Amino acid sequence: MLTASDNEFFQKKGITTTQIEEQLRAFSTGFPYLQIRRAAESGKGLTKLSKEEQQELQEEWDAYLQTNARVLKFVPASGAASRMFKDLFEFLESNSEIPVKAFEKKFFDEIEKFAFYDDLDAACIKNAGQNIRELIAGGKYKAVVENLLSVQGLNYGSLPKGLLKFHSYPDIKRTAFQEHLVEGALYAANRSRKINIHFTVSTGHRILFEKHLAESLPYFEKKYAAEYLVNFSEQKPSTDTIAADMNNEPFRDNGNLLFRPGGHGALIENLNDLDADVVFIKNIDNVVPDNRKDTTVTYKKLIAGLLIKTQKTCFQYLKTLESKGISPEKLDEIAAFCEKTLCIQAVKELQGEELKRYLFDKLNRPIRICGMVKNEGEPGGGPFITVNADGTASPQILESSQIDLNNPEDKRKMQQSTYFNPVDLACAVKNYKGEKFDLLKYVDKNTGFISLKSKNGKELKALELPGLWNGAMSDWNTIFVETPVETFNPVKTVNDLLRPEHQ
Repeated sequence: MLTASDNEFFQKKGITTTQIEEQLRAFSTGFPYLQIRRAAESGKGLTKLSKEEQQELQEEWDAYLQTNARVLKFVPASGAASRMFKDLFEFLESNSEIPVKAFEKKFFDEIEKFAFYDDLDAACIKNAGQNIRELIAGGKYKAVVENLLSVQGLNYGSLPKGLLKFHSYPDIKRTAFQEHLVEGALYAANRSRKINIHFTVSTGHRILFEKHLAESLPYFEKKYAAEYLVNFSEQKPSTDTIAADMNNEPFRDNGNLLFRPGGHGALIENLNDLDADVVFIKNIDNVVPDNRKDTTVTYKKLIAGLLIKTQKTCFQYLKTLESKGISPEKLDEIAAFCEKTLCIQAVKELQGEELKRYLFDKLNRPIRICGMVKNEGEPGGGPFITVNADGTASPQILESSQIDLNNPEDKRKMQQSTYFNPVDLACAVKNYKGEKFDLLKYVDKNTGFISLKSKNGKELKALELPGLWNGAMSDWNTIFVETPVETFNPVKTVNDLLRPEHQ
């Protein structure tokens, strides 16, 4: 039961009672599984670029950068790094004073390879009176970890990933944030050498990011002879979702309703607020040192070039569809483009004006090119051709939770998927008239997630909004492109920074 004070609280957060009712209904009904036609594979819903195509697309992108178009890098960077250090937190809480597990041993055996080593060494001297090597020699391993994770030391256990030092260079130790500044200079600088980058950050860390930006800009602007136009946003309170108890009623903590962040899918709101012609999207932790950036930069340009090429064709066809007297042969040509290039199944029984309206509606949408890498682990979420509400099929990125694993046929199709969720996205977010799309109109609200959590020992249900590149972009036109595994180097644990890709 909701009260008058509850409604006042909703208003302050910018949430309507209708939204609350929809969210509570979702807890009761759950979210429907998506119907899979097939996994996207090379030549069947997924493009593998030839050398000739690569040359053409690089030239397409280089030419585009010479126009007045606004290119933007969009980097979700609000996640805390605490999960990176899960194993080290467990070590601190264990009864053993020395490393026992393989993860712990590797961390200490190769500790000098971390870009944050010098900072950690200084913190140990300041707080423990000994450097790292002296503490290790004395068996004080936990003192080293405490100085890494605690607020008295480097506070890495609470900082966001973007502010951690990832990579070492002769003259600088770069954070993940700084590596994105570098990437921007390598593939997103316009002819005036201006680079637009937007980071989504948590409220509690925004000041730290702004300080780090101010400290970083002089060095990188000089190094790349560029002007950085960097700004930040935070997840909106209006995208928080209400928690429910196990009876699907609003969860209350000491009488107060509990709201939780709506997940990274909420960032579609942040993206929708920005003005850009082309947007690159890439997670904060998927960066590599300069000696390994070539492949990343090349494929960024390739997917962006394909985006521009595809957009040109869509715009041309949309203008044609606006005209009168279009021939049946031209309609067939446009329908063939939708089926072959965009993997949008045309409705064969439609003809004439009905087909014209259908094709116009399908083409007049935001476009995204998704760089997909081969999945070298267990099959799970990835690119599929799925059935839409109108009975047609289109490319979608699914999480395993959106697939009915109790259905043997759907489970088999999922296991046939050999590609992973997108590493990179290049997005076109304006229509053929140069007007911004309202991206919120292209979200499939039936693709959220429900998970079990707890608060003060009481179980609750949490609702996540449709994921940023899952349901939040469900009704975009989508092309999957195979990209090398070298473009995918996320840092999920601190020891990932010891992999050759980060050295």
